[in-house]
Amino acid sequence: MIKKLKRIEVEAKLKSLGLVVFTPREFQGVFSVSAGVASVFISNNVKSGLFLKLRNGYYMVKDSRPSHYYIANKLYQPSYISLAKALSHYNIIPEVVYAITSVTTKTPREFDTPIGVFSYQKIKKEAFTGYRLTELDGVRFLLAEPEKAMADYLYFVDLKKASLNDRLELRNINKNKLIKYVRLFKRSRMLKLIDQVYAHYRKSRKIY
Repeated sequence: MIKKLKRIEVEAKLKSLGLVVFTPREFQGVFSVSAGVASVFISNNVKSGLFLKLRNGYYMVKDSRPSHYYIANKLYQPSYISLAKALSHYNIIPEVVYAITSVTTKTPREFDTPIGVFSYQKIKKEAFTGYRLTELDGVRFLLAEPEKAMADYLYFVDLKKASLNDRLELRNINKNKLIKYVRLFKRSRMLKLIDQVYAHYRKSRKIY
């Protein structure tokens, strides 16, 4: 006998489990249904407005609106929030950053979803560290430490894939820790970038 899923009960259970962003396989496990039943129910309820499709194989309960940081971690794994979004989060750069930027050890990807843009840049496995489990508004996600976000950023500056921001606020950056993370990339020019960044920062502090 095919199990009958009821929309209200499904929504309530997903929310109670904190599984508001899910894959069809996770859906199958929660409701003990076949892949076919899960696929049909999810498809029908994307059309009905209960679910929102974020990318192939990833859906969310539409009215749940979980943290974009949490969604970023979930959409592409392994990954953690870093680069511009993390630098903005820590007020290291003054700009407001709307896209959620992350790093991964997998192929770079970008997902333009109905709720925002999620971008992932690749770094080497040896440098995939320096992040911590962070809680914000009751939601947990992986976020780079300030120094690691800065190191990741300098890596892409060194690769000429990002431009160097001339308004970096380094007051709360531990320089020794930054150097430790930069060394993981094994690119000597990044150490010179650190010297350049701090020289400019000291100069700008004297001016103001």
